[in-house]
Amino acid sequence: MGSGQLGRMLAIAARKLGYAVHVYSPDAGSPAGAVADLEVSADYGDVEAAERFAAGVDVVTFEFENIPVEFLERVGQRCAVRPAPAVLHICQHRLREKRFLEKAGLPLPRFEEVGSEADLVSAVERLGRPSVLKTAAFGYDGKGQAKIEAGTQLGDVWRTFEGRLAVLEEWVPHEKEISVLVARGVDGRMACFPVCENEHRHHILDVTMVPARIEPEIAAEAVRLAEGVAEAVGLVGLLGVEMFMLSGGRILINELAPRPHNSGHFSFDGCVTSQFEQQVRAVCGLPLGSTRVWQPVVMANLLGDVWAQGEPDWSAALSFPEVKLHLYGKHGARPGRKMGHLLAFGGDVEEARRRVLEARKALAPGLAE
Repeated sequence: MGSGQLGRMLAIAARKLGYAVHVYSPDAGSPAGAVADLEVSADYGDVEAAERFAAGVDVVTFEFENIPVEFLERVGQRCAVRPAPAVLHICQHRLREKRFLEKAGLPLPRFEEVGSEADLVSAVERLGRPSVLKTAAFGYDGKGQAKIEAGTQLGDVWRTFEGRLAVLEEWVPHEKEISVLVARGVDGRMACFPVCENEHRHHILDVTMVPARIEPEIAAEAVRLAEGVAEAVGLVGLLGVEMFMLSGGRILINELAPRPHNSGHFSFDGCVTSQFEQQVRAVCGLPLGSTRVWQPVVMANLLGDVWAQGEPDWSAALSFPEVKLHLYGKHGARPGRKMGHLLAFGGDVEEARRRVLEARKALAPGLAE
């Protein structure tokens, strides 16, 4: 379910294992559809199309969260759905997600439900400024978010939310943003990828470094928390757990993604088993694969901005022999749209980071890094 770049890489991994892949989404000629055996273009409310789709497959998984849970439950009457719709129900709504984590005793920033301007005023009084207001649903890459600072007019902010249910989160003065990809199989066994260290630009992931430049005991705690979340939700599949690392090494969970995660793209070429193959293994009931990294690796996203001056110079980027290019097959580059990524390997993370940024700059020399 879903047909973007995550679905495309998932389909490639599945085909390598010998599986046939059917893709369902409202789009036609999609990145995932281009490598699938069958592309079904239908709305997520089309019950007849969904039942026909489900009758033709053995297991359904998904590559993004904005799929109606009721739709997946209907599909689940005809075939296995992994992760279960109940997992998606938790993760596609920030308020449900945070309440679930809180009830499970997992660490996260303080938060307040906001359903009106009056709620926002009282929530800011309790959590203070700065703080962050986020829509409860349908927010990603910084969309549906507003930072509440000393001079922010709360009425103006609330009007931009147009009455949508929201969550106010305390501002966390973190030292690093990290993430852990955890897979859990049908048998309950788990495997985590190495902790990722992430850098964002304009609320969009820009660079991921693996292994993260953190102490081993902090990395172990991040893995423990990710496994705790996977166990608590009853995951069968793959889960991305975004976290904040505070001074002193304390970790708070930020958000969950029950699917492959942008920060895990390094694994496509950088690990024994990629996050996409791992998801296929998990949802198809196969043993999980090794998550060992071949050597330090850094990923840099390629947004549509790279095309601002015309076709990027692919030869210039690939003149770096330790760099790999992955394009997603999307039509139409535009600012902020994820079009592909570069990977670079090195003797250490710093060398790999320097290399991948040099390669990206070579694609479009006039683009500011």
